[in-house]
Amino acid sequence: MTDVEVAARRFVADVWNAGREESAYELVAPECPGLGGVGPDAVLAWHRDRRASFPDLRYKIVEVVAGGGRVAVRWRAAGTQAGQFGPVPPTGRVVSYSGASFLRFDEAGRIVDVWSVNELFQVLQQLGVQMLPPLTPGEA
Repeated sequence: MTDVEVAARRFVADVWNAGREESAYELVAPECPGLGGVGPDAVLAWHRDRRASFPDLRYKIVEVVAGGGRVAVRWRAAGTQAGQFGPVPPTGRVVSYSGASFLRFDEAGRIVDVWSVNELFQVLQQLGVQMLPPLTPGEA
């Protein structure tokens, strides 16, 4: 395992799953973008927001690919919605979804960028949100 792969796995285990916020200050560079700013505090703000919606959210790493100071992590997550999630009030429903996160590291081995994609549409469906396709011209 490369050093950046070890750091990425620790980021998931410590910050995402265990809520060990102190680990973010070791792993995340000051210039890493997050929720409303940059640095460890901004990255933690995103995780705090998600934890407010899904307090028991857990991530399982499915696959990791690392090289050249970059790491791709494919994951599965599950949690119970106990708090507001965007416009959706608490439902008490359990959601399960997949995603992938792409991390870029600096020379010191700290995360300078995190970009994630996930099955948000599936999450909303599991929470009972009805989404209709837009009307086309002529439809009523």
